[in-house]
Amino acid sequence: MSIFSFSHNSNINFFSLRKPALILSMLLIIGSVLFYSFNGLNFGIDFRGGTLMEIETSEAEDLGQLRATLNSLNLGDIQVQEFGSPKNILIRVEQQSGGEKIQQNVVSLVKNKLSSSLSSDVNFRRTEVVGPKVSSELIQAGILAIIVAVFAMLIYIWFRFEWQFSLGAVIALIHDVILTIGIFSFFQLEFNLSIIAAILTIVGYSMNDTVVVYDRVRENLRKFRKKDIADLLNLSINETLSRTIMTSVTTLLALSSLYIFGGSVIKGFTFAMIWGVLVGTYSSIFIAAPLLNYLQVKRDWTTEGAVDSTKK
Repeated sequence: MSIFSFSHNSNINFFSLRKPALILSMLLIIGSVLFYSFNGLNFGIDFRGGTLMEIETSEAEDLGQLRATLNSLNLGDIQVQEFGSPKNILIRVEQQSGGEKIQQNVVSLVKNKLSSSLSSDVNFRRTEVVGPKVSSELIQAGILAIIVAVFAMLIYIWFRFEWQFSLGAVIALIHDVILTIGIFSFFQLEFNLSIIAAILTIVGYSMNDTVVVYDRVRENLRKFRKKDIADLLNLSINETLSRTIMTSVTTLLALSSLYIFGGSVIKGFTFAMIWGVLVGTYSSIFIAAPLLNYLQVKRDWTTEGAVDSTKK
């Protein structure tokens, strides 16, 4: 209740922080591009191709020993991790050269090795083989999905508001997407299809947050005809701050629980969502709103409902 009361009655001069915020964002974007250029992304099997196996053992196994056992097969990069509980294990084997037949042989080799090496009973619950052609198509489809989503938002905001609002919102979205890709490149976190889903969710979340601020800006542009644009933007952000804070906090609480207790399989997705909520909230306040001033958003000079700028 105190957070809500504070944000509802706040009078923070966000507009005065626009230059430091824009400089910070530019540095982060440049850093993200550089890290991506030199490090690239740590693509998962979805994009690189390979074999994914999910097994269940009757007793908890030592992952280090299990990894060493599988490495003796000389199949290249093999990842072993718990999946929900110590008895559920995910095994990822990198793409092998030689076509689909070789990939199927990998499945047989791993199954035979585990059956003969582990003292506990092994239940092979799921096996997936992703070929290089499919993985290449998935990368293209993922990039296309993000581009289409951003373009659709551009058209939506253009029709709902004016082109200045549309351009400002899309720049903020691109900012969020680039920073999300940048942090995955910096930490070399696994980038798979679930991260594409997270980025698309971030696009929707960030746009929703931005539209709330923009809606209030448009109302105030009509209401306060003589108010300075900087004061008007500050007023609009402060008036929507309670909604922004409460939405972000409740979302982060749910995502934090998923990140801590949800297991390793969804950890990448929830991390991307947590980061997306943070940068999405930041960009709505410090990027999307100030850009309206730089883009010289036009005022609605209609007299209906207009009041003097000294009144609220």
